[in-house]
Formats: sequence, structure tokens, C-alpha cells
Amino acid sequence: MSDVLCIYYSRTGNTKKAMEEIGAALDAEVVFVTDDAPRSGFWGYLRCGMDATRKTTRPLMHFETERLLSQYRLVVIGTPIWAGRCSSVIREFLKEYGSQLQNIGYVVTRGSGERFQEVYEQMDQYVPQPHKLAVSLRLSSVGYYFWQEEFLRQAKDFLKGEQ
Repeated sequence: MSDVLCIYYSRTGNTKKAMEEIGAALDAEVVFVTDDAPRSGFWGYLRCGMDATRKTTRPLMHFETERLLSQYRLVVIGTPIWAGRCSSVIREFLKEYGSQLQNIGYVVTRGSGERFQEVYEQMDQYVPQPHKLAVSLRLSSVGYYFWQEEFLRQAKDFLKGEQ
């Protein structure tokens, strides 16, 4: 049973790819979360942008983890960027479960060149302590693997210090 959880939402598969790679490197449990809104296709894309802009959320679909969320040494939360914000699915996860999380890392995936580091602070509003580590990844960029490896180095250093 892993003491690291990678939990994420992905609409297009980019965040899924990043989180599965990070989860494998950290020997973490990897869990996908979603809500009850249709988010595929053009209309789903528009819904995502509108939900992010309005900061509206929908109820999450049932998901399971091997442990209670409070029992993980590190929880890495993955989200795409929608309209300069975290996805509404992850916003709902943080609103509902954020108070149970101890040590948090963020992985945000983006389609543009902007790094969107302000999203980390937006997400920190829903948790008791600020994040311990974070990375902004653009799947098609030259620096993707460099920044992913740097995030993994920081995560492993953090976990060594937590023993």
C-alpha cells in the first residue's frame, strides 16, 4: 500500500499522462476523479471554460483510495488549467476534501506558454497548509521532461525528510 497519492482530473489526456508518469516514478497510488458534467467535445470545452470562470462546481462521482486521505504522506493533485484557473472538478475535490490533506503537491498542465503559477495560490485557499511543491507542465514543450524530473527530485527529497 503506497503512502503517496496522485489524484487528478484530465479532460484531454494530457494531465492523465503526466500524473501516470509521476505516479509510476513515485510508486504512488494513482486515482482519477471526475464530476457528473458532460465535458467532452466542443460543448464540453465551453462548459469547462465557463465553469472555471464562474468558479462553479458539480458533485464528484464516487472514487476510492486505499487509505484515508489524511493518511498519505504526500498527495499530488493534478489538474489542467481552464481559463487561468484549476479545473472545476479539482476545485470541487479541494472544497470537499482539502481539509483532510496534510502535505500537498500540485501538477498543473497547460496548453499555452504561460506558467500559471498563481493557480497554486488559488488552490491553496481550500487546504489547511500551503503546498509543499508544485510544477506547471506543457506536454508539447521542450522543457516538459526537465521540469517533471525537477518536480520528482523535489518530491523524493521531501519524502526522505518526512521519514
